[in-house]
Amino acid sequence: MEPTVGVTPPRVMTIAGTDSGGGAGVAADLRTMTACGVHGCVAVTAVTVQNSLGVTGVHTLPPETVAAQIESVAADIGLDAAKTGMLASSAIIEAVAAACDRVGVGAGAPVPLVVDPVAASMHGDPLLAGEALDAYRALLFPRATLVTPNLDEVRLLVGVDVHDRAAQYDAAKVLHALGPRYVLVKGGHMSGEGCMDLLYDGHAFTELPGPRFDTGHTHGGGDSMASAIASGLARGLSVPDAVVFGKRYITEAVRHSYPLGAGHGPVSPLWAVRPWWER
Repeated sequence: MEPTVGVTPPRVMTIAGTDSGGGAGVAADLRTMTACGVHGCVAVTAVTVQNSLGVTGVHTLPPETVAAQIESVAADIGLDAAKTGMLASSAIIEAVAAACDRVGVGAGAPVPLVVDPVAASMHGDPLLAGEALDAYRALLFPRATLVTPNLDEVRLLVGVDVHDRAAQYDAAKVLHALGPRYVLVKGGHMSGEGCMDLLYDGHAFTELPGPRFDTGHTHGGGDSMASAIASGLARGLSVPDAVVFGKRYITEAVRHSYPLGAGHGPVSPLWAVRPWWER
């Protein structure tokens, strides 16, 4: 659907860190939001030094600066959804939770919140201080409309090691007990032919199967899926429908991923972008 000229699109904020290589973090979030037809806003939490081979440096912003970005945008531009990515420290998580409360972001508030509990890069580089896991569980999960952990993050957050479908169901129950409205346990790191994600609302489970592609270029995949889901919520979709929307987006983004540098390339939003120069 072509955007309507002169009409403000839905507005989504990413609260996350940068990636100097452009593959993940706010770069991936903004690319995804554009491809999903929403206006992306940013509250930067940290600046990383990284490329396709890994992370070599992290500089966190003052928590009050992170909170001020959220409140400044909400007061003027307004928000229809928000998502979190790399939050880096318990102090930043506390500041984000407080700012979200002040501007009406989170479960039970007017603006839905997708929490992607980023704890490490795909290369295994830590992106979250250890004590911040407690802050995630205590402060962000109860405020989350949806949490979207991968299997490594499930293990760090609740101690469930998911290797099969039964454990994926168990993990969803344990995560939901921490307070989010919905839990999406992503199955991309599980072995098998397909890639099955599991959505749970505390009562019913929904399996979301998908293909598995033979590629090492999946940098930014988790960020992109969470951003696509947040974009769907901002466009007025229900949580289950927004998750289906995000699943479709990330499936094609992984299918069209590309090499970049000497390491892991990113998932690609380009499949969703109609080339204007070919119109």
